[in-house]
Amino acid sequence: MSVLDLFKLDGKIAVVTGAAQGIGFEIAKALQEAGARVVIADLNPQVGQAAAQTLGAHFEAVNVADPSSVSDLVARVENNHGPTDILVNNAGIVRNTPAESTSDEDWRAVIAVNLDGVYWCCREFGKAMLERGRGNIINQASMSGFISNHPQPQSAYNASKAGVIHLTRSLAGEWASRGVRVNAIAPGYTATLLTVRGFENPEWRKVWLENTPLGRLAEPREIAPAAVYLASDASSFVTGHALVVDGGYTVW
Repeated sequence: MSVLDLFKLDGKIAVVTGAAQGIGFEIAKALQEAGARVVIADLNPQVGQAAAQTLGAHFEAVNVADPSSVSDLVARVENNHGPTDILVNNAGIVRNTPAESTSDEDWRAVIAVNLDGVYWCCREFGKAMLERGRGNIINQASMSGFISNHPQPQSAYNASKAGVIHLTRSLAGEWASRGVRVNAIAPGYTATLLTVRGFENPEWRKVWLENTPLGRLAEPREIAPAAVYLASDASSFVTGHALVVDGGYTVW
């Protein structure tokens, strides 16, 4: 087997949450190009179905913040598409509010999607993977799980992504001997809807670019190959790792 063969995902079934747009869409596209059969799982049926149609993939609706919705998703995927081999927990939101004035509702909304949602998906898909003795989970973390971003305030987001990284490590340790690998991707500033709005702020833009050694935002397609690597046999001895793809931001 050649090195390139290790990256092939032929016949694998991959579920990507929050894949209607942005990084999630590019990850879904990349996994499909590597040979996987992709299911786009998203809260917005209209946008999600359009994304699935663009890729020739499948769509399933889900609210990752609702554990019963996640449980239903697992059942539908199993029934409609077959056992899930690869799960990418990509769905996420941000609230840029000062910590002292962040409302209970905003805090809970961020944690509910970014951390609770990742756990619900890991737990429910993980049960089926553990029963089969095989599976691969990739969680969307962020460089914000390692550093505190500035000048924008986003304590809830940072806390949620730090939680995702440690959850990833914890699950990797629990499940490695039972055939399930769990890793994470930690992107830096990427040109998605979440980031572009902030990039329009001159002060934020200046700091972000000056503190990124490569001097620019990533394109979503530049994050996607990390998911292919972690989903494939090319990373067969990798688990519990958060792969940082940040243009060098965290080196300073």
